Formats: sequence, structure tokens, C-alpha cells
Amino acid sequence: MKDTPPEQAMDLSQLEKPVLELEAQIRAMEMDPSQTKEREKLEKKRDKLKADLFTNLTDWQRAQLARHPKRPYTLDYLERLCERFDELHGDRRFGDDAAIVAGMGWIDGNPLMIIGQQKGRDTKQKILRNFGMSKPEGYRKALRLMKLAEKFQRPILCLIDTPGAYPGVDAEERGQAEAIARNLLEMAKLEVPVVAVVIGEGGSGGALALGVADRVLMMENAIYSVISPEGCASILWKDPTQAPKAAAALKLTAPHLLELGIIDGIVKEPLGGAHSDFDAAAALLKEAIVEAFSELSELSAEQLVEERYQKFARMGSVGS
Repeated sequence: MKDTPPEQAMDLSQLEKPVLELEAQIRAMEMDPSQTKEREKLEKKRDKLKADLFTNLTDWQRAQLARHPKRPYTLDYLERLCERFDELHGDRRFGDDAAIVAGMGWIDGNPLMIIGQQKGRDTKQKILRNFGMSKPEGYRKALRLMKLAEKFQRPILCLIDTPGAYPGVDAEERGQAEAIARNLLEMAKLEVPVVAVVIGEGGSGGALALGVADRVLMMENAIYSVISPEGCASILWKDPTQAPKAAAALKLTAPHLLELGIIDGIVKEPLGGAHSDFDAAAALLKEAIVEAFSELSELSAEQLVEERYQKFARMGSVGS
């Protein structure tokens, strides 16, 4: 029997268990005025426990938070970010891909094109959204609407949340690699501001296809990597249970990627993770988005393209 990696000793479900137990006790007391003081004591205890548990997470625990089944998805954020959102469909070549939600949205009265990857909650939705894994028509829909935004001088917001591009035979037959590559090329040349935010999983080329932006942000407990920890562990050690070790080696969390210059900023989450308070998470995300677009609005089209090129050209450089 192989030794259990130290980071695997406390997974997310174990970590959250005492917090959930306290919250259940608090809810049970809410209808009884005589227990107000006791409830307040438990709330303070819960908040302190959250602060202790969630301020020193391992990379593997953050990866699990990024995949949390109750974490807000693109549509959850759009409901809270936008005064209005008009969804648009289809790539005008093959069909519509429900794994990508896209359309015109208004945030604080300002119109912008919003493109986001959408997972499903229940079985029916997961199948409809293909677990957030886009096919070529999804990336081509995204590119069609990016070019439409450029035509009408609308900024572009991309919300990234996918395990990766769909690896099925039908996707390969319709040119999955070409669709992703085309997005990378065309996004690099867009003459309007582009902001991308990794709100959950940022997996491989499936995420990068929406990630060539002037500002790349990450939610505090999101991950962004060329491969999943399980996939990396399977390749390197022939053992997917070594995923916690791989997560640490991949440097896939926001603090690591900010230090490496891969992303431009980290969006704070409510204590306990974005899934603990959708409204608070959306408010923090909105603040970061508005600030990013405000900065970019001062740049000309030529400056946007040049600075975007220089930004990605600097990645991976070593030494002076």
C-alpha cells in the first residue's frame, strides 16, 4: 500500500464538516428568540473557525474549492452582475454549444459582450452543458461574438470555468484544436478592451481559448493550469491519488500565478469560499471588473493590442 500524501490527509469535505455542523445548529436556533445570545456565540465561533480553516489552504484544497458543486457559475454571476443580459446563440457554421453562454450585458449601465463557460447543477443540466466542456462550435460562437463586439466597439468580458475542452471524437472531427488556436490568434488582435476572470476551474486550452486578455484575473479559490492535478499525477507517477502532490507542483492557484506574472490580479472571495455567499462573491467580482475596464478605457486600440502582445510575450522569461 502506498503512503497517503500529507496534503491528502484533510480534504475539503473534512475541512468544511465542522463549519457545516455549526451552521446547522445556528439555523435551528433562528426561530427561537430565547436562544439569540447562544446563536450569536455560535456565529462568532463559526466565523473564527472559518478564518482559521480557510486562510491556510493547501493548493489541493483550493483545487477542490474551485470545483465545489455549490460554487457560483457564470449564470449565477450574470444574474447578480447585470441589469440586463441578452443571450445570443450559434456559431453560424454548425450549431449552438450550451457549454458557453454569451451575449450582450449591461453592468452599471455600460454595455459589454459577456462570454462565459457554464457547468450544470443537476444531471439534466450537466448533460445539456456538457459539464462545462466546450466543443468547436462553442469556441467559434465565442469568437463570432468577440468580433461583433469589436465591430460595435464594445468591451469584452470572459468568465472562465471549465475542466478543459471536450476531448470527444465528434469535437476532433469538427476541428477542436483549430477552433482554440483561432481564438488565441484573433483575441490577440482585438481592438477593444478584454478582461478575463477565472471564476472556478481554468483547465488547459479549453480555458486559454477565452484567456488572451488585457487583464486576466482569478477568483481567490480558482485554479488555472495546463492539466488537472489528477491528469498530471497519472502521467508523472501513474497514480491519480498523487493529485495533491501534483497540485502543489503545478503552481495552479492564484497566489502562485500572480507571482509568476501569469495573471494580473486576485479577486477576493467571501470567507469560506464563493459558494458560501453568492451575493458577496458577485459584489467583489463586479468591483474588480469595473476597475479593470476603467483602467483599460484610457488606452487606444493600438495601445491595447501592443500591450496585450507584450504581456503574453513576457510570460516564461528567465533571467534579466
